[in-house]
Amino acid sequence: MLTDREVLSTFEMLKNEHLDVRTVTLGISLFDCASDDLDRFRRNVHDKICRLARHLVATCDEVGVKYGIPIVNKRISVSPIAVAGCPFSASQMVEIAETLDETAREIGIDFIGGFSALVEKGMTTGDRALIDSIPEALTRTERVCASVNVASTHAGINMDAVYLMGQTIKRAAQLTEKADGIACAKLCVFANIPQDVPFMAGAYLGVGEPDAVINVGVSGPGVVKKAIDRARAVNPRLDLGQLSEIIKRTAFKVTRVGELIGRQVALKLGVPFGVVDLSLAPTPNVGDSVGEIFESLGLKSIGMPGSTAVLAMLNDAVKKGGAFASSYVGGLSGAFIPVSEDLRIAEAARSGHLSLEKLEALTSVCSVGLDMVALPGDISAETLAAIMADEMAIGVINKKTTATRLIPVPGKKAGEKAFFGGLLGEATIIHVADNGGSAEFMSLGGRIPAPIQSLVN
Repeated sequence: MLTDREVLSTFEMLKNEHLDVRTVTLGISLFDCASDDLDRFRRNVHDKICRLARHLVATCDEVGVKYGIPIVNKRISVSPIAVAGCPFSASQMVEIAETLDETAREIGIDFIGGFSALVEKGMTTGDRALIDSIPEALTRTERVCASVNVASTHAGINMDAVYLMGQTIKRAAQLTEKADGIACAKLCVFANIPQDVPFMAGAYLGVGEPDAVINVGVSGPGVVKKAIDRARAVNPRLDLGQLSEIIKRTAFKVTRVGELIGRQVALKLGVPFGVVDLSLAPTPNVGDSVGEIFESLGLKSIGMPGSTAVLAMLNDAVKKGGAFASSYVGGLSGAFIPVSEDLRIAEAARSGHLSLEKLEALTSVCSVGLDMVALPGDISAETLAAIMADEMAIGVINKKTTATRLIPVPGKKAGEKAFFGGLLGEATIIHVADNGGSAEFMSLGGRIPAPIQSLVN
């Protein structure tokens, strides 16, 4: 039970510190929709999603009002379409994406994830068709999100798939040139992708998951910042160990809020509750920034020397607090550093405090990776692929999830701004050194073998 004091502090989080349930995501398996007839498959997909999710938005709104806790996004994740729709061609995959988009619009959800493929060890015909369809699919839809897992600690890195994703991202950017390459903001490339991520653009429902399940993403960077500020105001002599304990206790309370909401929504919908993903996911709003936490801990800006140490401490404390609060913590559960979506991180990139190289170093200890990074439009597919390969290597060797959401902005150069709107924000385009210098390496292809850490059976 929470004490009266803890209840009051939670109300303060809700009122003044940007605590919210960032997303309630309903996972839906589409494997029983399988058919080799495209029209029948699309009809099956539409009917099953509508049957299970028709009341998702209304239920989330009802629970949010009951507890006074805003639920910002209502989302759906589905089985990897490359598997569920494996008989179909690339052009037919685009039609499937349109069905997902139309269904999402019909039931009023924000995004639908799962236009996905898992190709860390090789590609099937369905995988290749889906990847080939991604640029057009993401251009012709508004709410569909895609993800491709190209590496894992147990399989190594599929460099052929990495190279193909470099070409795919370039094409997606070109097709949405007038919107600063916005299609790329709906595409994640992963190593070690979890099966239960509720956050977009990486959400999909894994093969080991139930037929339907509720996963919750709770975000509280503003809450963590305010907790640190209050503690340091009372006692300026607090050391990093003591501050880590404060972050851990704050994460505990935030996780309890997320589990309460998730279980209530699951109960009302009649589906199992899955996990709480306690990820400090920022927005472009003042007071809701992971970057501000770095400043509260004494750094002038994220990107300064010491940033990697701060992020490692933050990520660890968040995970410890969440794990103590719930037996069902999953997804990513740590700290995101999406450049365009975080006001202070975007400012650090603009001022030059945060380079691509420093961002890569930070991803070795954060929840995901190079997230919402705007790059010059003339970057080559080979350089894009090489950046992704570096990020995949960090994930594979460290047995952690890493990902990239890279956005080449057509017609723009380093130092100019890209504008994505809404929660996606805006970002200064980051300089890339030696564009084109990785072409020969990427042309080698093949699969980088799994590291010795994979031999744990």
